[in-house]
Amino acid sequence: MRKEVSKGGTELLSNGIICPYCGKPTVVRDYTRACLVCRNCGAVVDENLPDLGPEWRAYTPQQFMERARTGAPETPLLPDKGLPTIIPTVRKDAQGRELSPEKYRLVRKLIKIQKRLKTSSERNLTIALAEITRMGTVLGLPRVVVLEASVMYREAIKRGLAKGRSIEALAAACVYAACRRYKVPRSLEEIAVHAKIDRKIIAKCYRLIIKEVLGKVPSTSAREYIPRLAKTLKLPPEVQREAISIIEKAYEVGITAGKTPIGLAAAALYIASVLLNSKRTQKEIAVAAGVTEVTIRNRYKELLNKLDIVVYV
Repeated sequence: MRKEVSKGGTELLSNGIICPYCGKPTVVRDYTRACLVCRNCGAVVDENLPDLGPEWRAYTPQQFMERARTGAPETPLLPDKGLPTIIPTVRKDAQGRELSPEKYRLVRKLIKIQKRLKTSSERNLTIALAEITRMGTVLGLPRVVVLEASVMYREAIKRGLAKGRSIEALAAACVYAACRRYKVPRSLEEIAVHAKIDRKIIAKCYRLIIKEVLGKVPSTSAREYIPRLAKTLKLPPEVQREAISIIEKAYEVGITAGKTPIGLAAAALYIASVLLNSKRTQKEIAVAAGVTEVTIRNRYKELLNKLDIVVYV
């Protein structure tokens, strides 16, 4: 449930609570008075609400850390989801007394046994989740995309898709699938470069994930690549808007089938930059987009011919 907290200690509820008096979804929770109040008509919808927060108060971050009795929340980015069982290597017991040499040797032996008890799936997850986290950092992906990729990889492990396949390739395929699902513009070539794995191997793993885990993923539009390319090339907003307009016309005419979205976006930006006197060379755009100059020239000619655009170079 999404929450919007205001400065006055009230919280806008977005779980569909409608005011029974005015019929509008403007019910807020007032923490100081422990009640639900309609922000539109002022009616008290409910009162004497229990406080589910801690029984203590903290006025500084240091006090919060000292008084909090809970750890970090679960996260799929760690093999044990952040809830590990670790045998410490200290020479003291729970009461702070020194361990005898015999007991300490026993503790060391238990630590070795615990490390050996890890299954192949746990070792696989340790490597894969570290790789997914690394790629998310290198590619500058939102946290929600990295979390989605880790959940996909866990599902792939459960379905036995990791057997006989490269851990890094399957992790890269999960990252690409998560980007596609959340419409984050990252090309397969870009992911292959950062994963240091052949593009064809990642594509094969990606198709397997689509078939066995996801079922269907929305297609990537060339429009999604334009803001990032325009920012990289330092183009003004009007060039970006013109490029988006060219892409939308191309989709309406139906000349985008079989074309890579990143190539279409690069060509549209090149045309828009020429039309609005903010020209960038084909080489500059090709480097920013990660495509060849030949691809940009081919898409450029197709867009000019099909959309009847006149460009004076």
